Amino acid sequence: MSETSGTPSTDIGSTRVAAYLREAILSGELRPGDRIRQEDIAERLGASRLPVREALRMLEAEGLTEHEARKGARVPRLSQHEVDVVYRMRERLEPLALAESMPRLGPDDHAQLEELQRRIEDNDDLQKFLDLDREFHMLTYSGCHLDPLMTSVTRLWNSTQHHRRAYVALGGRSRMWVVNSEHRLILDAVVRRDPDDGERFLGGHIRRTRIELSHHPEVFG
Repeated sequence: MSETSGTPSTDIGSTRVAAYLREAILSGELRPGDRIRQEDIAERLGASRLPVREALRMLEAEGLTEHEARKGARVPRLSQHEVDVVYRMRERLEPLALAESMPRLGPDDHAQLEELQRRIEDNDDLQKFLDLDREFHMLTYSGCHLDPLMTSVTRLWNSTQHHRRAYVALGGRSRMWVVNSEHRLILDAVVRRDPDDGERFLGGHIRRTRIELSHHPEVFG
């Protein structure tokens, strides 16, 4: 992880520590299986151990870290079967979140989704794509006000971030036309407020990633 510029004169809170670690995990700077040592993070950020411990508990609830007895915190490493199951869960939960969200999305949301998709289509950077792709999908779900459902959706996204990155890297630009076509179908269903089409297109979008990942066991090594 990169060093911060200077050491703050006062201790920082758990929210800032969590934000720092969340970015490191989602960007791939911290990878599945990497240990997160509280003393290293505390020293790096000029924090005491307490906010670091609190931050790790926050991130564990988000599916970004896990705690092992006598070993401490680490970034979870999922087996190929576990990732397959998580993607099957996403196939069921995210279409439901989309259907719940659609009636509450208005013209401003539709315009923002169109702009996000345009930026995705113009983009060549892998990490930027991951950020924009997440923003696109989370905006389509933003009208869903069922906290238990959205908490689960966010946690499942977090737990498969590394595998989404690997999937996009495997396909490269040659497969982006498929992603963009599926996004366009989802966006069209959102604008038309057609939950049946939206659920079908989104389910297929997630399922295709799951199936293509299953053909690359090296991703899970």
